[in-house]
Amino acid sequence: MSKNDIEPAGAQPIWPLAPQQAGGFALPQAWAPQPAGGGLLPGDLNLATLWRVVSEWRWLILGAVAVGLAGAIVITFLTTPLYRAEVMLEINPPTVQAVDESKVTKQAATERDYLATVVGLLQSRSLAERVAQDLNLASNPSFVPMQASRDTRMKVATGRLMGGFVAKPVEGSRLVRMSYVSSSPTLAAQVTNSFADNFINSALERRYEASSYARHFLEKQIAKVKGDLENSERQLVQYAQAQSIINTGTGDASRGNDGTSLQGASLVAMNAALAQAQERRIMAEQAYRNSIRAVNTAEVNQSTAVLRQQRAQLESDYQSKLSTFKADYPDMVRMKATIDALDQEIRKEGGTVSSGQSNTLMMAFRAAAAAEREIQGRVNNLKGQVLDLRARSIQYNILQREVDTARAQYDSLLGRYKDISVAGGLGTNAVSVVDRAEVPGGPFKPNLMLNLLIGLGLGLLGGLGAALALEFLNDTIKTPDDVRDKLHLPSLGVIPMKKGADALADELKDQSSAISEAYFSLRTSLQFTTDNGAPKSLLITSTRAAEGKSSTTLALAQNFARLGNRVLLIDGDLRKPAFVTGLEPDEGLSKLLTNHDSLASHVLNTQYENLALLPCGPLPPNPAELLASPRLKAVLAEALSKYDMVIVDGPPVLGLADAPLLAGACRATLLVVESGRTRTKAALDAITRLKASGGNIVGAVLTKFRARSHGYGYGYGYGYEPYRYGGVGSRDREIKLLAQRES
Repeated sequence: MSKNDIEPAGAQPIWPLAPQQAGGFALPQAWAPQPAGGGLLPGDLNLATLWRVVSEWRWLILGAVAVGLAGAIVITFLTTPLYRAEVMLEINPPTVQAVDESKVTKQAATERDYLATVVGLLQSRSLAERVAQDLNLASNPSFVPMQASRDTRMKVATGRLMGGFVAKPVEGSRLVRMSYVSSSPTLAAQVTNSFADNFINSALERRYEASSYARHFLEKQIAKVKGDLENSERQLVQYAQAQSIINTGTGDASRGNDGTSLQGASLVAMNAALAQAQERRIMAEQAYRNSIRAVNTAEVNQSTAVLRQQRAQLESDYQSKLSTFKADYPDMVRMKATIDALDQEIRKEGGTVSSGQSNTLMMAFRAAAAAEREIQGRVNNLKGQVLDLRARSIQYNILQREVDTARAQYDSLLGRYKDISVAGGLGTNAVSVVDRAEVPGGPFKPNLMLNLLIGLGLGLLGGLGAALALEFLNDTIKTPDDVRDKLHLPSLGVIPMKKGADALADELKDQSSAISEAYFSLRTSLQFTTDNGAPKSLLITSTRAAEGKSSTTLALAQNFARLGNRVLLIDGDLRKPAFVTGLEPDEGLSKLLTNHDSLASHVLNTQYENLALLPCGPLPPNPAELLASPRLKAVLAEALSKYDMVIVDGPPVLGLADAPLLAGACRATLLVVESGRTRTKAALDAITRLKASGGNIVGAVLTKFRARSHGYGYGYGYGYEPYRYGGVGSRDREIKLLAQRES
């Protein structure tokens, strides 16, 4: 029979397990499948991962770099050489001279805004048209096609000039650098110099035209405003004479201040006199009233002092006798009546006011009041006159405002005219040439070294990007870290690829080979999965076919047999058995599951000491039904009673019910994962199915591992490097065992 999944893959030991209680297995406490959208998660990006990706996809990256360099060389040689000529201009912002004859100050315009304006004018279409006309580029056949009309050629020449011309200010200075790019070095220098010359000429022309127009305009405006001012002043004087309005010039009648008229000045003076008269009257009145209060207070105090003394004496006697006599005693009644009479007399004296007052203070108070009333009458009279003047001053104020407005406008126009006359007569230009353009000695494009660097960078970035993209899209299990992080299983071993086409048996005979050492490590790892050592019954399965499952089964069986253990290897794949003996297929697991024969009648000895084989037997039509029968557990129990260890080579998990049934019957299950081929989602689905059937997965072994491709370059240190070996054979190869029936 042929077998597809017989390629093992050797093992580098990983020790993630520790003995557990009561023969338990060291599995993760929390197992949860991870999403398998890609082989590389965003959190996995680190230096080690990047180095692994670079190592694995190095030829892709080198190819991308080579393509980038080749493209840079091709582009360099195919690109037309371009020459650039430059002119340096100095920009001096204009200043305005003002105003005082004894002192001249200068105010500079904002330099940044002025430089931006200059750069905009240099890049304008009108300047490009002047340059095209100056150099007669519309008639140059190497610059524009001659088939079109004159106007069309001029437009084309202007467009080409604007496309190749660049003007930029030099940061932190008043310099502007202009450059023009052309395939002709001579034309580049001519065009750049022409731009500078025509810009200076156009600036002078614009300045002269602007000052000339402004002077003519201001002269007309000044003549008009002067006539308006004279008419306004004449109307103001005539109205003042007609209304008898005389202003003293000490106020502003336009704002309602009547101090500018004679009536207003008199009203202001009388208001001040009225305030003083009111103050004198108030002071006289206050003095008069204070004198009255002082006289009353003295008389009252003198007359009631004796009465209060008498009452106090009687009150003291009354209180002292009250302790001896009652209040209704006649003497006590008379004494109480006397006290009450004194109280009435005291109150009567307190309300009495003396009639003596100061005649002098009263006369002064009356005189002050009369003076106040007289001044108040004069103020009221002046108020009427001022209100009448205000009514007659409305038109006067209107005429006065017209005169003031005309005079201010006239003064402003005179000042502006003077400034323009001074600025227009300076005759200096704000732009000057620092360095004229010369014919370039060589092209500035293409730059071979720059293109090579760009090609190298783009190729490297493209290669790295493609490698990372492929890594993200590739959701396979590649390294022992993937087994632990993505599958949440202990990594019990790493089996490298075997180099050459030798049979697996030949590799396993050489116990110093990388394959043998890897399986030794896997065997040792299995011995630490339980408190009692290796599991007594072990199912070895995989996610899909051709992952090295059967080869791993044979290698483990041999390794445990070398330790002196009696090992039974059961070929549990009832669909595509891997182990063939050459004998008639009358004995095997399929026969044993359908009858009650003893196990010994179906077991065959092999050429390996302490290793026996229970073959598959005839292929049944219903493998899943046979494996689901109670007879399977009975066969395994009988095998465990006669052998130290039973290793079952099961079929792949996905799509079949055989492997989950075998996993539920065996004490432990080992999952074989092919490096770089087994997808994460498929492996997680396989683990879920095995656990759902009651299988106890003790870990996984990674087969066909290419250490150099994944950044694992270490060795054992015994004179050889195990990961230098590749493949473990080819697919579709049977594992032949020299077997014989037990005697």
